[in-house]
Formats: sequence, C-alpha cells, structure tokens
Amino acid sequence: MSRSSAFRRPSLAAAAVLLCLNASPAQQEDSTVTKIYLEYADEQTYDQALNPNRQVLTGNVCFRHDSAFMYCDSAYYYEQSSSLEAFGRVCLEQGDTLDIHGDYLFYDGPTQTARIRRNVVMRNIRSDSAVVTLFTDSLNYDRTADIGYYFEGGVIVDAENKLYSIYGQYSPGAELAVFNDSVRLENPEFTLFSDTLHYRTDTKVAIILGPSVIVSDSGTVHTSRGWYNTTENTSLLLDRSTVVSGNRFLTGDSIAYNRETGFGEVFGNLFLQDTLNHIILEGQYGQYNEKTAYAHVVDSARCMEYSQGDTLYIHADIFEMITPDSTVRELRAWHGVRFYRTDIQGICDSMLFNTKDSVLHMYTDPVLWNEMYQLSGDTIRVFMKDSTVDYVHVIQYAFAIQELDSSAYNQLKGNDLKAWMDGRAVHLIDLEGSVETIYYPVHDDGSLWEMNETKSSYLRMWLQNRQLKKLKLWPHAEGTATPLPDLLPEQKKLKGFYWYDYLRPKNKDDIYHPTKRKTEDTPPKRSNRFQSGAEG
Repeated sequence: MSRSSAFRRPSLAAAAVLLCLNASPAQQEDSTVTKIYLEYADEQTYDQALNPNRQVLTGNVCFRHDSAFMYCDSAYYYEQSSSLEAFGRVCLEQGDTLDIHGDYLFYDGPTQTARIRRNVVMRNIRSDSAVVTLFTDSLNYDRTADIGYYFEGGVIVDAENKLYSIYGQYSPGAELAVFNDSVRLENPEFTLFSDTLHYRTDTKVAIILGPSVIVSDSGTVHTSRGWYNTTENTSLLLDRSTVVSGNRFLTGDSIAYNRETGFGEVFGNLFLQDTLNHIILEGQYGQYNEKTAYAHVVDSARCMEYSQGDTLYIHADIFEMITPDSTVRELRAWHGVRFYRTDIQGICDSMLFNTKDSVLHMYTDPVLWNEMYQLSGDTIRVFMKDSTVDYVHVIQYAFAIQELDSSAYNQLKGNDLKAWMDGRAVHLIDLEGSVETIYYPVHDDGSLWEMNETKSSYLRMWLQNRQLKKLKLWPHAEGTATPLPDLLPEQKKLKGFYWYDYLRPKNKDDIYHPTKRKTEDTPPKRSNRFQSGAEG
C-alpha cells in the first residue's frame, strides 16, 4: 500500500541529519524486532530537563517497526523503551492489506501492540480485494497475534453486513471477528440480535454462541447456538431453536433452515404449532415450508387438535399438513392411525381432517368408539360442532355395536348409518340399506329376558339415557323374539360381527401403543372407493 499523500517526504538534507542522529554503533548492531526506527520527520527536538528519554518529532513523521510503518503529524519517541506516542492524522500500515487510522496512537515495540484512540478506522483488504472496515473510538491491536479489539462500542462493515457490539475483536489474517454484548448484525434482508457472535469475513457466516433473535419480513428465529450463512440465507440452528412465521411456531433440537425458500428440516423433538387453526404437530423428524405452510412429520408423530375445546390426540406413522388457503389447514395421517378424545376414540389406516368444516374422515378398516358404542364400516366421517361431536356418518358396511354384558350386544347393520349426538351420548340413529338388528330389551329391574331380531330397508332409533325410547322400521319389517334360554350361540351375532374393544385407545398416551387385530377379527378385504379421494 502506498503511503498516505497527507505525509510529505523530508528534504535530502533533513533525512541525512536524521540518519546520522539514529545511526549509533549500538543501534546498528541491534537486529531485534523490538527496535523502532525513525524514518523521517520535519523537526526533531529533545527536552533534557523535562524528559531526557523523550524525543519530540513534528511535521510529516514516519516510524518503521519490522514490516509496519506509522505516520502522524507529531510524536513522542522513547528510543530506550522502543515505544512512541503519535498525534494527529495517525496511520499504521502493515503491508498492502492493513491500515489503521485515528487521532492518537501509543505503540510498544517489545510487545508489538498498538493503542489507537478517537475516530479509529481499521481497513483490511482481503485476497479477493474485498474490504472489511472496523469503526470505533478505542482500538487495541496486537501485531503478534494479529488481533484488533475494541471495548467501548464499534462496528465492522463488509459488502454484505454491518455488525455492531460493545466488545469486538477482529483478526485480519484469520478473517474472523468476535462480538460480545449487545451484538447486532444488519443485513438488507434481516437483522440478527445476539450477546455472543463470531463472524467469518471470508464466507460471511455468522456463528451464534449465545441467546439470539433473527428478525426479517418472513418471520423471526430464536436460537442460542448454530450458524447462519448471510449470503446464501441458510442456517443450522441447535439447542431447541424456534422459527416463527405468522401464527406458526416451529421448534426442534436442531433445524436446518433456508430463509430464502422458507424450508426447514427438523431433527429431534419437533414441535409445530398453528395457533390460528389450533393444531400442534410433534415428532422426531419433520420438514416444514413456511411459505406454503406444508408440513411432513414422522417418527413417534402426534397431532393435537384443540379447536373444539376438548383436545383430540392423534398418532400415525406419517402426518402431512397442507394449506389450501391462508385460513384453512388440511391434516392428513397415514398408516397406524390411533386417536383419543374424552368423548370419542378411533383407529384406521388413514385419516383426513379439515379445519374449515371440522370433519374427521377415517379410511380403511376404521373403528370409532363413543362410550358403550362401537361403529365400524368402509368409511367413517365425524362432524364436529362447537366443543362436541355433532354426528357420525358411516358409509358402506355400517355396523354399530353396544355392549350390554360379555354375552349380550345390541347390534345394527346396514349400508349407511348416521348417529346424532346430544352432548357425549347418541340420541338418534338413522340406518338404511339391508338393515338388520339384534336388540335386547332391558326390563325395569335391569334384567334381559329375550332377544329381538329384525330386518327392514330403513330404521330410525331414538335413545334417551342410553336406552331405546322409540324404534321405527319401514317400509316393511320382519322380526322375531327369542327367549334367552332358547338362543343358540350363532344367533347372538349378526354376520360380520367383530368386537374390537382391545384395540380401543384408553388415554392420550395409549395412542402410541397399537395392538394388532386378532386373526379371527380380520374382516374380508373390500374395495374402498373412498380411499382414492382421500389421497387426492
């Protein structure tokens, strides 16, 4: 780097005088790097009475120490201790890559340290010609360690970012900056706040080592450890970091996040909450796109839907959350689905839930329980209303069972069934298409005397306090009543009867413990015309 034009070269006569003054035999023999050499000055004086060890230099002063040059308007030179004080338009140059400017400099030769004060500017020209600039009012620079540090506030600027902090240090050779206390990284696309941050000036990667917040138009990131590539907008966030986007919160043990695409990949203890649609997804691995609000969660995956007041807990091998528009969420669950809510429990192979209409769609061998009732069929749809279930629709192969005791079950069988709820209890049932029933009247003393069996095309059943209040069969009905002592075992169950109580989730934690169906409880394979619609 060429010397600053603000400093004038001395005349040849003045330079010759200075060389004679500084060329004693002892000095000529001193070859240690601690020696500071006075290159030139316009005027040099001594004050033996005031300070015999101090030389006073004024006008276009230049010193050299090893490969470093120091320029100033005036200086005190302490030759014995190999140190100096420089005043006015101070500049320290080291090779062609580093220069430091300020109003005051104290330089110690033996330790090769510089203390620059007031209006300090440190510039480092990197190998790719990019410039890193440090601004502060108090800078100490250790030439041996190649580290400059400030402690009363400063800012480091490069082509991509501005980094502010109370304490900071910068190593030009290692191209590493360290920041502590009230750290702020400003980028045209975001702002990062932290208390401890390292920054690579070559790769533009910020290394987060303390509680930090990254704020942008797309959302906010909370983390305490990780790294952020400010040029590629990619990051790896550790130690239970959180990404906030609108009403959605994504937390995980570690998150690989691309702010440009909005894509996040989560490893370990994923927690994704949609506060607008009242959905929480959990799992050990997941993917999330904040721009499309698409989520994919696997491994001990669980969904909690709490829009109805009573939380619905769902477990499945795979969860997907899809967002048709900004106010609607569609939740899809695949394989091994088990769910629990205090009023309903169920199992199926796949399930769909839409927050717009609050309908739960169950596919492939679904079974639904409500108190003493078990419902099964080809497809089951559960319609929610307010905080309870409004009604349940069983489509094709509908089979409803109510357990009275271990040997007596009320049974309804048909093609299509709808059961309406009053609170948590069923109060009305409609059944159509090849209707068959088995019903045990309960007498006043609670005893069972007979079994009624009917067949019809349509049925409507009214219930009160979980007991039959009224029954209507049409247009034609046929039936028989058989006393219990005369019943044969095969008469007690309709064809296709399966009692799955051992599969029923018992609580919100039991959804993780699936039980396989017994061989004798496996229904014949049926073509499922509704499954393709669920997957579409």
